[in-house]
This record gives sequence, structure tokens and C-alpha cells, in this order.
Amino acid sequence: MDVVENIEAAIAIVEEARSVPLSASCVVNRSEMLQLLDKVKVSFPNDLAKAISILREKESILEQAHLQADAVIQQARDEVSRLVEQTTIVSSARKEAARILSEAKADSDRDREEIEEYIDSRLANLEVILNKTLDVISKGRDQLNGVETKHVLSKLK
Repeated sequence: MDVVENIEAAIAIVEEARSVPLSASCVVNRSEMLQLLDKVKVSFPNDLAKAISILREKESILEQAHLQADAVIQQARDEVSRLVEQTTIVSSARKEAARILSEAKADSDRDREEIEEYIDSRLANLEVILNKTLDVISKGRDQLNGVETKHVLSKLK
């Protein structure tokens, strides 16, 4: 199970727990809950490390794309220089160089967009995990502070 699944399991346990009469408290199996929370504690750093690794990979991939684009541009310049020497082919050399540059830029732009979309989706996933964790913590604190007392009392009528 990953962090999200463990948190969802903990939420389900709390939601399905038997209520204590006249209070906002509930009865939860301590060992079961502690076991789930320990799993969250263990797997959370791994998921966070994966997200950080993805961010680091993004920079590496972008830099590699720039290096490849620079190499393609240099190849295009070399090709143009060679074709300029042949006066009968000068115009076709210019067209080819422009096409190569355009293609390299398009490839670089497409790669950048794909990488950014992937990273955004992973960060959005991490954001959801963190928001769910915060919700669980908030609900737990509210229950400890008796915020839902009115709600429980209204169910008893």
C-alpha cells in the first residue's frame, strides 16, 4: 500500500468506528490504527523522495534536450557552411538549415511540455496526498477537541 491507500484505510476505520454515547469520540482498534499510521510514516518519505527525484530529473532532461538542440543547431550551421561553398545549392542549403532548426526547436518544445505535464501530474498527486493527510489530522484534532459534539447529540434524537 502506498501513502494514500494507508491514509484512506485509516479514514475508513475512523468513519466506521463505533461512537461513544454523548461524545464526539469513537472506539478505534489502537493496534490496527497504529499499524496503518506506521505504514504511512514509512512510505511517506519514499513518495516524497520520488517527487524530489522527478524534479531533479526534469532539470537533467531539459539540459540534455538543450544540449541535443545545440548539437543539432551546430550540425545545421556546419551543413549551411558546406552548402554555401557550392554556389548552385545555396538556397536549398538555407531552407534545409531552417527546417533543421525548426524541427530541433519543435522537438525541444514538445519534450519540455511532456516533462512539465508529467511533473505537474506527480506534484498534483502529492498535493492530493498531503491535503488528505491534513484533512485526517484536522478531523482527528476536531474530534479530540469535541467539535462534533452537537452533530453526535443531534443523531441521538
